[in-house]
Amino acid sequence: MPKFIPYKKLSKRKRRELDNTQRVTWGNVNPVTRTAKDKRAYDRKRDKRIEQYEE
Repeated sequence: MPKFIPYKKLSKRKRRELDNTQRVTWGNVNPVTRTAKDKRAYDRKRDKRIEQYEE
C-alpha cells in the first residue's frame, strides 16, 4: 500500500498527474454550442421561416 503524502508536499510532476486524473472532460460535447438563444434578439432566419408559413 503506498504511503499517504500531503498534496502540498508532492512534487510538481506528481501534482500535475493527480490533477489530470481528477479533471473531468466534456468528451464530444462542445459547451459553447449548448447556450440558449435569446428570444428577444433579432434572428434573420426566424423571420424567413415565419414568412414561408404565411404564404
